[in-house]
Amino acid sequence: MRQISIIKIHLLLFLAVITMGCEEIFEPNAPQENHRAIFEHLWSDVNNRYSFFEEKQIDWEAIKQRYSPLVHENMDPYAFFDILGDMLAELQDGHVNLLSTFNRSRNWSWYEGYSLYYDEQLIYDTYLQTDYRIIGPFHAQSVDNMLYVNYRSFERAVKEQHMDEIVRLMQFHDGLIIDVRSNGGGSQQNGLNIASRLTDEERLYARQRFKTGPGKTDFTPWASLKITPHSGEKYLGKVAILTNRRSYSATTFFSQMMRSLPQARLIGDQTGGGGGIPVFAELPNGWTYRFSGSQTVDLEGVQLEFGVPVDQLLTHPMDAIPGKDHFIEAAITWLKN
Repeated sequence: MRQISIIKIHLLLFLAVITMGCEEIFEPNAPQENHRAIFEHLWSDVNNRYSFFEEKQIDWEAIKQRYSPLVHENMDPYAFFDILGDMLAELQDGHVNLLSTFNRSRNWSWYEGYSLYYDEQLIYDTYLQTDYRIIGPFHAQSVDNMLYVNYRSFERAVKEQHMDEIVRLMQFHDGLIIDVRSNGGGSQQNGLNIASRLTDEERLYARQRFKTGPGKTDFTPWASLKITPHSGEKYLGKVAILTNRRSYSATTFFSQMMRSLPQARLIGDQTGGGGGIPVFAELPNGWTYRFSGSQTVDLEGVQLEFGVPVDQLLTHPMDAIPGKDHFIEAAITWLKN
């Protein structure tokens, strides 16, 4: 009997250990969240590393004084998230987000309120039609003996073989149209992969620097951004680039690359901007965030954050052509001339 009792005691101890272990695995304690400390953490990091306070005339200290009294330790996470998201929205920057498991703050002021002049149904019905070529991320079609290339996102990789095919097709066309309207960006490398096939010499297109501290002048030295020509076949004829206010981030960089090419012309409306490279971090409660940590200027020193202008602006109501895309039509007219 005594031996049985000892076995029972050992068994109960084992079960107790197992139970404790299961509680730690399946029901972890929630991390301690000090709202005041989290608020200060976010505000301070943005204060030290955000790159456009001066250019946007933002008084970040004054913004802190407005939002700080709204933070209380007993507030629910949804209300707290909204306060932090609203504070970040004061930066008026499409590269600024706060991300939790239940929401993602964002700022779309760079295109809200502007006409986009991009009717996808019209473009596919009238220009691309049903027999367009799918060349990797590109949808391409011959339009009035011009090669029209529609590129929806710089997140989609542009590979060497894709550009090989574009260059090959240009043997049979009189000009190239690259449509990046409402392209929200992605990888700048994809823009360079396109641009490198449209030049036979190295081209300086912009300069860039990164924020290094809280001081107004705490930046790295300016570094040159260049297009390096591809070693293979290239197309060096006329290129029309179509943009609108929703062309953002990597699309703005690509548009600036095209501005450096003498045979290229930007047509439509200026891009939405997004000239800062985002930096990322995590708050003590696990929420993540990002904001612009660099500046990029064109060769005249103008910030790309506010968009790249076009050579031919087509935003007047009189520019519209019923049943046609007047950006594409203007590009064809220019290429023919």
